[in-house]
Amino acid sequence: MEPVFALLHLVMTIISFSKSNGTDCTLLGESVYPQLSKDGDIIVGGIFPFHSSWEITDLSYLVKPPPLKCTSLDVRAVQFSQSLMFAVEEINNSSSLLPGVSLGYKIYDTCMSKVVGVQVAMALANGNEKSVSNKPCTKPAQVQAIIGESFSSVSMAVAMSIGPFSIPLISHYATCECLSDKRKYPSFLRTIPSDYHQSRALAEMVRHFGWTWVGAIRRDDDYGNSGMAAFTEVAEQLGICLEYSLPFFKTYSQEKVLRIIEQIKSSTSQVIVGFVDHSDMEILLDVFYEHNITGYQWVGTEAWILNPVLATMDKHNILQGAIGLAVPKAEVTGLKDFILDLNRVKSVDSAIFTKYWETLFHCKYTVKNDSEHSPSCTGEEELSEMDNTFTDMSLMPYFNNVYKGVYAIAHTLHDLLGCKETCSTKKQPDPLTFLKQLKMVHFKTKDGEEVYFDKNGDPAARYEVINWQTSKHLQHNFVTVGLYDSTIPVNSRLTLNMPSILWAQNTNKVPTSVCSENCPPGTRKAVQKGKPVCCFDCIPCAEGEISNKTDSIKCEQCYQDYWPNTHRDECIKKETEYLSYEETIGILLTVVSIVGTFMTLAILHIFFKYKNTPIVKAHNSELSFLLLFSLTLCFLCSLTFIGQPSEWSCMLRHTAFGITFVLCISCVLGKTIVVLMAFRATLPGSNVMKWFGPPQQRLSVLAFTLIQVVICMLWLTISPPFPFKNLKRYKEKIILECHLGSAIGFWAVLGYIGLLAVLCFVLAFLARKLPDNFNEAKFITFSMLIFCAVWITFIPSYVSSPGKFTVAVEIFAILASSFGLLFCIFLPKCYIIVLKPEKNKKKQLLGKMPNK
Repeated sequence: MEPVFALLHLVMTIISFSKSNGTDCTLLGESVYPQLSKDGDIIVGGIFPFHSSWEITDLSYLVKPPPLKCTSLDVRAVQFSQSLMFAVEEINNSSSLLPGVSLGYKIYDTCMSKVVGVQVAMALANGNEKSVSNKPCTKPAQVQAIIGESFSSVSMAVAMSIGPFSIPLISHYATCECLSDKRKYPSFLRTIPSDYHQSRALAEMVRHFGWTWVGAIRRDDDYGNSGMAAFTEVAEQLGICLEYSLPFFKTYSQEKVLRIIEQIKSSTSQVIVGFVDHSDMEILLDVFYEHNITGYQWVGTEAWILNPVLATMDKHNILQGAIGLAVPKAEVTGLKDFILDLNRVKSVDSAIFTKYWETLFHCKYTVKNDSEHSPSCTGEEELSEMDNTFTDMSLMPYFNNVYKGVYAIAHTLHDLLGCKETCSTKKQPDPLTFLKQLKMVHFKTKDGEEVYFDKNGDPAARYEVINWQTSKHLQHNFVTVGLYDSTIPVNSRLTLNMPSILWAQNTNKVPTSVCSENCPPGTRKAVQKGKPVCCFDCIPCAEGEISNKTDSIKCEQCYQDYWPNTHRDECIKKETEYLSYEETIGILLTVVSIVGTFMTLAILHIFFKYKNTPIVKAHNSELSFLLLFSLTLCFLCSLTFIGQPSEWSCMLRHTAFGITFVLCISCVLGKTIVVLMAFRATLPGSNVMKWFGPPQQRLSVLAFTLIQVVICMLWLTISPPFPFKNLKRYKEKIILECHLGSAIGFWAVLGYIGLLAVLCFVLAFLARKLPDNFNEAKFITFSMLIFCAVWITFIPSYVSSPGKFTVAVEIFAILASSFGLLFCIFLPKCYIIVLKPEKNKKKQLLGKMPNK
C-alpha cells in the first residue's frame, strides 16, 4: 500500500511545484512537526517509528490523499527518543564537552514508512516554515545530524535523500549490510554492527552445532533479503545447505502465509533461521501455534532474540531454546532512572507521551464511548503497575546505541568548534566538514566503552550469544551463553558455554538437523543426484584408499609401502612376506637341509672309514668323495634361500646353487664315463682307461665347473640379482624377494645344469645293461631320472607359485634332487658296507666279471 501512496504523493508534489514560481523559495507539500523538540544552539534530529502501522482513508485517486494516520504505538521507539533526550541533557550539563554550546533536538515519527521518513528528513534539513522568499533556497541545514531510523528500509530511503547534502544519519538499529555502501549512502553511519558480521556469525554458530540442513524465514525487505543473502553465501562456504528460504512480511495475504506453513511442515530440517523483525515474529507466533508448528530449533538475529514483548507473547513455548545474537549488554549510568521517571513523562507536554502513558498503564485519559472497557488514567499511576517488559531494560544495548550516536555528534562538534574551557564559536559547522570529522571521531563514553567508525561507517562487531530458557514459572529468560568478536582471529571469534545451553524441548542435548548422517572415516561423500551437496550417500573407499576424517569428500591413496586397515580409515605398513626361519615351512626346510647335510657327512665318514675296501675303490673313491662334498654344499646352499633377502644373499644363493650343482653333476658325469670306460677296458685289446685316468677325471670336473663359474661371473658383473619389493603380486602385502637381475643369466645357469644332467642321464642309460658288478650305472640313471623329473616340474611350479612359496619350491627342488643323488648312488653301497660286509670283497666283485 505504501508504494501507491508514495506515487500519489509524488504526483501531487509535482503538481504543487508546477504551480509555484520557479524563482521563489517555497515549501512544497504539507508541513510536518516534531513530536518532541527542544531549542538549542545546534539542533540534533531524531527519527523513530513511534507507530508501527498506519491507515489510509482515501484511495480514490480523485483527491490529494490526507496525511497518514499512524496507529499502534511502539513503546521501544519512545524509549529510544528518551535516550536521545537524556544524552542531550547530559551533554548540556557537562562542563568538559561543548562548554557554552547548547544542543537542542527535534524528534519525528516515521510511522515505519519510507515516505514519511523522507518527508521528516527533509523537514529536518530545510525546516517546516511555510514562508515564501525571493532568495534562493541555499540556507544551511536546520540540523547538524540525524539519529535514526530503526529499520533498514526506511534508513535507506532517508540516507539516499539526505546523502547529497552530506547530513549524517546515525542509526542505532538498522543493520542491513547494503547500508555500508558509501557510494549509495555516503553520509550513513551506525552504532550497531552491520549484518555483514551478523550473517557470518550466525553461519559459524550454525556450523559449530553441526546443523548442515536448515530452513530460513526472512523479512521480505532490504533487511531480511540482504541479510539472508549474506548468510546463504557464508553458509555455502561452511558446508551448510538451506532446505528453504521463505520470505515473509506482515502485510502478506493468508494464502501466502499458508504456503509458508506447508513448506515448513513438509520439510525435514529441524532448525529454522529467522532473519526477521520482532513484529514479524509476533505475527508468526500465532500462526505457528494455530498450525502446530512446534519443537523446532530457532536461530535468531539481534532484531528479535532479545525482545521482552515477544518473549511475553510466546505463551506456548514455540521459541523455547531459541539461540541467537544480540548486541552486548551495556550500562549507561542514569539512563534507566531517566526513562522510568514518571514525573518527567508527565511534565513533557506532548501527545506522544500521553499515548505512552496510556500504553504503559493500559488506561485512557479520554473515554470516547461506553464500549471501551479501559479504565481512566488518573496521572497518579505508580511504577509498580507497569508491565515487566517495560521496566526490565533488556533493550538497554540499543538505548546505549542512541546515546553513543548523540555523543559522537557532540565530540565531533567539540573538535570542530575549537572547544577547550569554552567553545570559540557556536556557529554550526559546514555539513561536509562535519561529516568528514565525524567519520574520524574516536572517544570513550563515561562508562568506558570505546566508540569509533570504520571506513564504512560501521562500529566494531561484537555480539553476545543469547539462549531463551524457560523458568519454572514458564517465564522466558535471556541467558548469555557465548560471545562473538569479529576483531580477533577467525578461529577464536566464537566462544560458547555449551553446558549452559537449553535447546528446544528444554533439553541439554544438541538437536540434529542434517540431510544425511555424517560419513564415518573409511567412506567418502557422494552427492545424491538432483539434491544439494548436504544430501549425500556414504561410499566405502576403494582398495588402497583411506579417509581418516568424518565427511571426507574424497579418499586418499596410501603410499606404496602402506595399505588400508579393515576399516579403511588408516594406512598401515604393509605386511612384508618372505621365507623366514621362524615360520613352519622355513623351519621344516631348514631341518630337512640340515638332516641332508648330516646324512651326507655320515656317508662321507663311512666311505672314508672304508676307503680301502673293494666297493669304495671299485666305484672311484676320489669322485665319490668329491660328489659327497658337493652334495653337502648343495644341502647347505638351500639355507641361503631362507631369511630376508639382502644384496649378498641374493647373489650368493643363485651362484652357490649353480656352481655346487654343476660340481655335483660333473662328478656324476665323471663316474658315468668311468663306468663306461671301465667296461670298455675289460674287453680284449682295449687300453681306453689310459685316456680317462684320474687326472683326466679331475680335469673334466674342473672344466665343467669352470664353465659355470664363468657364466656366474658374467651374470654378477652385467646384471646381478638384488633384493626387490614385489608390490604387484599382492596389493595388501609386500613380497621381499631376490630379483634375478638378468633373467638370461639365471636361465643360462639353470640351462647349463640341465644340459649336464641330460648328458649324464643319456650316458647312464647307455650303461644300464652292464654286468651287476658295474650296476652303479643303473643307480646313476635312476638318480638322473629323479633329478630331471624334479627340475622339469620345478619350472612351472616356480613360475606359478605366489610369494614366499616360489622360494620354497626352489629349495624343495634343490633338496629333492640332492636327496635323489644321495640315496640312489650311495645308499646301496652303504647297505653293502655296513649291513653286508661279506659282499664287500674283491672276490665278490671279480666273480661275475666277463672273461677276457
